[in-house]
Formats: sequence, C-alpha cells, structure tokens
Amino acid sequence: MANAYLALADGTVFEGISRGAPCDLPGEAVFNTGMTGYQEIASDPSYFGQIVTLTASEIGSYGCNPEDMESLGVHLSGMVVQQLNPPSSWRSRQSLDELFRQAGKPLLSDVDTRRLVLHIRETGTQRAWLHADGTELPVAQAVAKAKAWAGLDGVDCVSHVTAAAPYSWSQEGDCRIVVVDCGVKWNILRQLAAEGCQVMVVPAGTTAADVLAMKPDGVLISNGPGDPEGVPAVIACVKGLLGRVPLMGICLGHQILGLACGAATGRLPFGHHGCNHPVKNLLDGTVDITSQNHNFAIQQDSLPDCLEVTHLNLNDNTIEGVRHRSLPAFSVQYHPEAAPGPTDAHHLFGQFLRLVRGK
Repeated sequence: MANAYLALADGTVFEGISRGAPCDLPGEAVFNTGMTGYQEIASDPSYFGQIVTLTASEIGSYGCNPEDMESLGVHLSGMVVQQLNPPSSWRSRQSLDELFRQAGKPLLSDVDTRRLVLHIRETGTQRAWLHADGTELPVAQAVAKAKAWAGLDGVDCVSHVTAAAPYSWSQEGDCRIVVVDCGVKWNILRQLAAEGCQVMVVPAGTTAADVLAMKPDGVLISNGPGDPEGVPAVIACVKGLLGRVPLMGICLGHQILGLACGAATGRLPFGHHGCNHPVKNLLDGTVDITSQNHNFAIQQDSLPDCLEVTHLNLNDNTIEGVRHRSLPAFSVQYHPEAAPGPTDAHHLFGQFLRLVRGK
C-alpha cells in the first residue's frame, strides 16, 4: 500500500508496505531481538501500546496457530518487519498478516529495520505514529501526531488488558494459587497448572481482602504493560498481601512488588525486549538466558533495606530479581514462562511452589 510508514516524534520516517489492517495507531517504538516468537509477541498483553520492530530479517515462515497464542487477541499497537514470508509449516492455520488484519492492527513490512533498530538504540524509545490506513497522509502531519501523543508514562495500561471478572484456569492440584492479572500470559497459567496447582485468575483491581477471602496458598502478580506507577490499586493490593501469603512477581509484578516495599522505578533507555538476555543469579552464581519485555526497572539506589537483590542483567547491570529479607516474597524482571524464549528459568515456578508448600 502506498504512503505507509512509521513516523517517529524526532521526525525520522521509515517507509514500508501495509500488510495488516488498514489503520493508523500511535505507540512507543521499541525493538525485539528474538529470532522467533512473533505470534507470542503479538498476543502478549505486555506489549499493549507498543509498536514492535523485529530484528530478525525474515518473519512469518511458520505462520500462526491457536496453540501458540498467549491471550485472546493482539494487544500491541503495531508490528514492523523487514521481509514477511508466507507460512510453510504444517502447524500454521493462518499467516501473520491475516492475524493482524483479523485483529484490526497494522503490520508494516519491507522496512529498513536495521536502520530503525540502530536509531532506537541510539536515541531511545520514542513516541511514534504508524500510518497504514490507505490515505495519503503528509509526513509532517504524522510526525506532529507522534509528538502530540501523550505516551505511556503514568498511564494505567493494565486496565486495558486485565480480565473483566475472576475465572478458574485449573481446578486440580494440592494448592491454590491466585494470579492477579495485570496482563497475564497464558504460559504462566499453563506452568502453574503443570506444577499441580489450582489456578484462579482475578482482575488487577481486586483488593487484598478479596484475594485473601479466596484462601490462596500463594499469590502470583503477573506480567503486564506500561508504567508500574500507573496501577496504584495493584501496589496497594500487594502491600496488603505482604506477610499474609507467599508472593511471586513476574515482570510488571516484579516492579509492583518493589514499589510496594518502598523502592522506585524508572525508564530504561530503550528497554529490554527479546529472548537472549543473560541474567546472573547472585545467590548461586549461575547464569540463565532469559526472555524479557519491559521499559521500566527498579532503581538500584532506591532499594529499601527489606529487599535483597538476587539477579542482575549482565548486559547493563539492571536489577532482574529481588527477594524480601524476612517475608515469603520474591520476584523476577524476566519471564520464566518464556513463550517465546529459552526455558532456563522455568525452575522459578518450582521455587515459588516450594515456598507455598513449605518445603
């Protein structure tokens, strides 16, 4: 489609071909370094509000299917790729561009993604406007739209992706885990069920009193999109749960646990998005290769005495894990459930459940 492009707020423009739904959307321009996993990225609620550029040069070859979805729909604002291939896998049920058209989201192909990624790496995450609605929009107007967009800082993105009501994922198991849904990926729920848990999912606005009324053996604060300071209700919930029940936080849940304990969070220059981030466990010296997706992180100099750093990112030394020194609570910034990504950190679900089961 003619006149399709991504316009950044700094005035830089990247032309391409519209392959998804004919529409325009604003978003934060980020890049993901995973070689595979485009369907899981598209359906991960943590990407709400983001326009994701994939660094792999060829995308789409294995298609999309219901089994690899991480939620009910496509949550990001748009995707940008270099070469989009038709699917050739026996598992494929539809192509990536069909998935995006069905979801009503834009997908841009034939973009110089190498130049785009280098630009984001040098200038940082930027507000952007993805123009793909089929009209002739002057570039200056698109840049103005990108500049005028308010962005995601301080915004409650979680309310757009959390469950509308509580639901049961698994009813079989020897312990009951309540998952506070900030934008939970289905593979977190699959992993908990595989560990022998009854799994109940509750909306992010659920109070600590209502969670405790469900008599959980443990509570998991899930991943999710945006600025952790934009969800004060979840922070208040975690404050009310600390010391009352074992807690585990993943990604946004990690940041929320930090805020509930008195730490501060801040933006990273261009975030961590990909399946190849090395993380060192400071407790035993091991290194896991991890899947990540976040633009915010707990600030090292804000850490309260009650929290101990357990994991560090070996690329930039940002905090990747903490645990409470006296209460049964810990969290990690990365995704132990992977999907996509390596399975190095799956053992953390076992660690959580040993805490829950008192073993």
